[in-house]
Amino acid sequence: MKTAIIFARSFSGNDQKRMGRGALVACCCVIAFTLCTLVYGPLPAASPAAVKLVQSIPAADLKILQSREEISQPNIWPGGLNDKLQPAIIRNLSSRRSQVYELNGDVRIHGRRPSTIFLFSGDMATTATAGWITTKPYARNPDPIAMRKVTGLKLIIHAQSGPDAAELRCSRNFSLPAIVFSSGGYAGNPFHDFSDVLIPLFLTAQQFNREVVFLVADRRPWWTNKYKLILEKLSAYDVVDMAAAAAAEEVMCFPRMIVGLRAHKELSLDPSEPPHYSARDLTDFLRSTYSLHRQELVVPPGPGGCTRRPRLLIVSRKKTRRLMNAGEVAEQARRLGFEAVVSEMEGRVSGVARLVNAFDVMVGVHGAGLTNMLFLPANAVVIQIVPIRVEILARHYFRGPAEDMGLRYMEYRVRPSESSLPAPSSEQSRSKLDGGDGAAGAGAGAGGWHGFRAIYLDAQDIRLDAARFRETVLSRALEHVCGGGG
Repeated sequence: MKTAIIFARSFSGNDQKRMGRGALVACCCVIAFTLCTLVYGPLPAASPAAVKLVQSIPAADLKILQSREEISQPNIWPGGLNDKLQPAIIRNLSSRRSQVYELNGDVRIHGRRPSTIFLFSGDMATTATAGWITTKPYARNPDPIAMRKVTGLKLIIHAQSGPDAAELRCSRNFSLPAIVFSSGGYAGNPFHDFSDVLIPLFLTAQQFNREVVFLVADRRPWWTNKYKLILEKLSAYDVVDMAAAAAAEEVMCFPRMIVGLRAHKELSLDPSEPPHYSARDLTDFLRSTYSLHRQELVVPPGPGGCTRRPRLLIVSRKKTRRLMNAGEVAEQARRLGFEAVVSEMEGRVSGVARLVNAFDVMVGVHGAGLTNMLFLPANAVVIQIVPIRVEILARHYFRGPAEDMGLRYMEYRVRPSESSLPAPSSEQSRSKLDGGDGAAGAGAGAGGWHGFRAIYLDAQDIRLDAARFRETVLSRALEHVCGGGG
């Protein structure tokens, strides 16, 4: 009898060619686990039974699925969800940033055990649990601090005739696929809201054309309400709170489930990776979601420059990395020809989105407020003010994403005379904190990341040389806008 459960790990194309399609399954498993460990780090926990199950599958019955392979459309059979059981397939779509598993078959969640997801198979020879995997559905896997705030889930491969089958009789049958994710971790910080949750959710869910159900672990009602428009744009159905479902003691059954969110990089997407969405697809989606009128920067140049005064937004910060002379910088911008406004990024997301979209240039000190460049029209200018020794963070979190979004990125690096930090008493004292190698944000040295953050991110304010800022950066931004964005 053919084995009904297929546990598929991820392989590169070259590795599959070397192994050959007729290779023994046991060898495939060893190589797969080795490769995943090298590329992604240690794998999530899996039971010995799960490993044994993979090794026992005949080569003819094994379907090897690549991590780069497209997610296929749901296979919904005519007889209804549980009238006929199809082979169960687990696909590992994990990357360095996130653990992601696609479950196809008879997938069930019991309200009494909301952190456990069962994948049943009716053709298993055994009546016991075949194996399990643990995972956390949040896209910041390398960060142990964030992951401690995320509920762990257990994925159990189970026999249809096992002891749990009667207890897990379906009370709610869904004909739609489901996506499970967490709004824990660093959610609540605008940068992490988008980079860790909303952008990975767009990447994972957009292909379903709203025909998908969201199951949220660690749900915070204020968070789902804050991003309600985005969630409704991605799914036509109410969000299911996994913790609240426990009170109802329902058994929810799905034909397909993706546990975790696919993620490529910080605040952006890689169109070369499945499902091949780009950062511009994302910003188009956000402009549509919030009904933003300006799709692209268009300021027709006139004989003496712009036909209207370009609009410049200076993002204000209250607590850390404050721009102490924002008013002076705004005045310099006005003298240059801008209509300049200083504003904090507060209030409803829809209001912030409309505010940002109305500007041609956005200026801000490195921090979460710059995340709102997502709402700028394409070809607009974003200017990041980079505090002392924050260069690597600035490049990683905002420069690359801005360029991916089709924005003109400019950077102003703060001089020691413009920073509130006292000059280091010696090069040796600097080395103790961050290694003295200029690797800002690397967390090297005795101080580590927490020491670096306490000084360079939390204790540093900025007072710009406004004239220098005008000549070196603002004039270039004006030239870009009034030159037609070329």
